[in-house]
Amino acid sequence: MPSDPIDLHPFDQATRVMAEGSRLTGETSDLYWAFVGPFGGATAATMLRAALQHGERRGEPLALTVNYCAPIARGGFDIHVRLVRANRSSQHWSIELVQGDEGVVATATAVFAERRPSWSHQPEAMPDVTPAEQLPSLPSDRFSGWPRQYDFRFASGGPHFAATLNEEAADARSAVWLADSPPRQVDALSLSAMADAFFGRIFHVRGAIVPFGTVSMTTYFHVDAADLAAEAITGLLGVADAHVFHKSYADQTAELWSPSGRLLATSQQIAYFKA
Repeated sequence: MPSDPIDLHPFDQATRVMAEGSRLTGETSDLYWAFVGPFGGATAATMLRAALQHGERRGEPLALTVNYCAPIARGGFDIHVRLVRANRSSQHWSIELVQGDEGVVATATAVFAERRPSWSHQPEAMPDVTPAEQLPSLPSDRFSGWPRQYDFRFASGGPHFAATLNEEAADARSAVWLADSPPRQVDALSLSAMADAFFGRIFHVRGAIVPFGTVSMTTYFHVDAADLAAEAITGLLGVADAHVFHKSYADQTAELWSPSGRLLATSQQIAYFKA
């Protein structure tokens, strides 16, 4: 990573983790702001970066679970990283994001694994959608904060938000080409953020912006750094859907595909809504 923050991509600046003696610190970015706090994907990437930078870390990201315990205020925070258990092929880490008098505002567990050559099989196929270059970008001036940091090109299930709720529930599924804006090569950090870079499914189903927030999100990584470097992509296809909305909570699933049809990551989350 460049030492001068001016040289950093906005995503890398927003998820930067600095060592101050025995402390790890970070700071929120207004560029990646959401309703009442930072974009959850940026928080996930920041916590993953803290573990990736730890001197005892071995292997590649395999799974990351982030629990959003309380709103994160603008400003600085500390990150505590602890190796819980290690064996020959994997490591299990505990991560806490701590902010001032609020104490712990987010927790995470991360699993890293040594990926070795093996038999490979991908029974799932990438959805057949219109290529990204044939689709228009979602106008960024429709939004503020974190959505402006991505190029969204919806192949299906685009946003149609109104001032009032739909009388009938619409489809929860979206297929959208995603890329950092400005472009940035996809890596494990951007995958951890892009897994959350979908508008809440409740927005699509009810057709309006309602109070919403991710409570817990788990992302599974199906490729390593060498796989991603071999493709050298700056954009991917994201597919998001939901199974159930009930008593103020809903699930959300996500798939992240390379343009070549490789499944890079999958994600599941549980989110609060009020509608």
